[in-house]
Amino acid sequence: MSQLVRTHPYWVSLFGGAVSATGFAPLHLWPLTLLALALWMSVLQQSPGKKAVFIVGWLFGLGHFVVGLNWIAKAFTFQAAMPGWLGYVAVVLLSLYLAVYPALAALGAWLLSRKIALDANGFRRLGFIIALAGFWIITEWMRSWVFSGFIWNPLGSVLTSGPLQVLALSSRVFGTYGISSVVFLLSGALLFLFKQQWRIGVLMLVPVAIFALIGIFTSEVKLCGPPKSKGCEQHQITVVQPNIGQQDKWQAGYEEQNLQKLADLTLRKDDKPRILFWPEAAIPDYLETGYPRRYYYSRPPEFVRQQLTSLMKPGDVLVLGGLKLEFADKNDGVGPRAVGARNSVFAMDAQRELLGRYDKSHLVPYGEYLPMRPLLSAIGLSRLAPGDFDFWPGPGAQSMDIGSFGKMGIQVCYEIIFSGQVVDRENRPDFIFNPSNDAWFGAWGPPQHLAQARLRAIEEGLPIIRSTPTGISAVIDADGYVRNNIPMGQAGRIDTMLPPAHAPTLFARYGNIMPLGFALLLLICAIAIRQRAR
Repeated sequence: MSQLVRTHPYWVSLFGGAVSATGFAPLHLWPLTLLALALWMSVLQQSPGKKAVFIVGWLFGLGHFVVGLNWIAKAFTFQAAMPGWLGYVAVVLLSLYLAVYPALAALGAWLLSRKIALDANGFRRLGFIIALAGFWIITEWMRSWVFSGFIWNPLGSVLTSGPLQVLALSSRVFGTYGISSVVFLLSGALLFLFKQQWRIGVLMLVPVAIFALIGIFTSEVKLCGPPKSKGCEQHQITVVQPNIGQQDKWQAGYEEQNLQKLADLTLRKDDKPRILFWPEAAIPDYLETGYPRRYYYSRPPEFVRQQLTSLMKPGDVLVLGGLKLEFADKNDGVGPRAVGARNSVFAMDAQRELLGRYDKSHLVPYGEYLPMRPLLSAIGLSRLAPGDFDFWPGPGAQSMDIGSFGKMGIQVCYEIIFSGQVVDRENRPDFIFNPSNDAWFGAWGPPQHLAQARLRAIEEGLPIIRSTPTGISAVIDADGYVRNNIPMGQAGRIDTMLPPAHAPTLFARYGNIMPLGFALLLLICAIAIRQRAR
């Protein structure tokens, strides 16, 4: 293996990156991730200069993202305006960009360690690995906001399966980006043990053990607030998954059939008030009044609301995804003209009153809006979601008051992947609703999406409810454990109690200051080790 690393470092890095992505859902082959990272770090430590380090880091990232994000290609099969093969091109192009972040982390660690010579002693190598862990935190955080951000599959989500789950619980303190560094520390320990440098290998396991203890002891603490606080109350909920595929969702003439599927899964015999959760964009109809009549087709909002409330019992609240239109100030001669839409979530009571609306803030580029629309439209590209105009973003994380059921935070679809951005910290909710349409995402996307939602539950100390058309719908408690779920490709409903919220975690209070502070600590330790190893 050492000979292969020396003679073909670039191919080894590309292969190692591809293997590292198998630790994510749905494969959960986390031991391979640890081994692949150890192999990559070995290649980096033998790289002769900063250019080689950057290329080795970039190739590792390319393999890592191409495999981990392969599900994106599936979305293009639902867009008739673009050929399906373009989806695979999109995966590669996106990965070419995202691979820059691992490359930057590798280069930063190499520069901070002032080059790792082939004959470097163990402590010099230790400093490099610790620096790499610190820079990985920083580059993952950067990936969450640069160019609007795309932080799908942070490395820490590998820890959501198997015996490593206890380490994921420490994200209550260090956040998802912070626990990504633990994966590097574990891999570094493996590398030293493989090289029979036992003392340093065991030393690297000490911070991993501390993370595990943090996860264990914060689980034992009863974090729920005073007994009378709304966050500790448990309410009856119903989560609906109609198994409506993307190919049927927007087909003309399917409106009544799709609504009937939702209705059949919603009706019940008991009268106990509950929250009913339907997926993202559950119905194509508009629920708000005041639009020009021609936009309502043959179903005015009053009629649609009456249909929906016929499924409800007194005291119920229905929460569902829908659309809101935005209109230009000037009209086209026949009334105001729609110029945009919002991907929204509405809450409605049994008296047909809308309790509130949340507008999705973090929109998907090329999915919900087309950047540089005049240029890209001219060459035949369109956004993946159907419609004639782009979606507009909402103001960001908000809490919606839904009466006796408390306050609900809402994050639509992939908004839930953005660590530290999912909750209004000034108006903390009692739970988070994450309606999604994972029918776009193939076989790999939905379980990866669920894993990232679980990390948000742990970080914020809040239960998360997921309702999707085709799966995976789930009820996640405030410790990140999935209490109930409906698998992909099945119609069904979940009837259960809303899990209680915990008191705000350290991460919930301070956000990404925690992982960034930890990254700074790692870099300081790396500098100290470098000075000692001279």
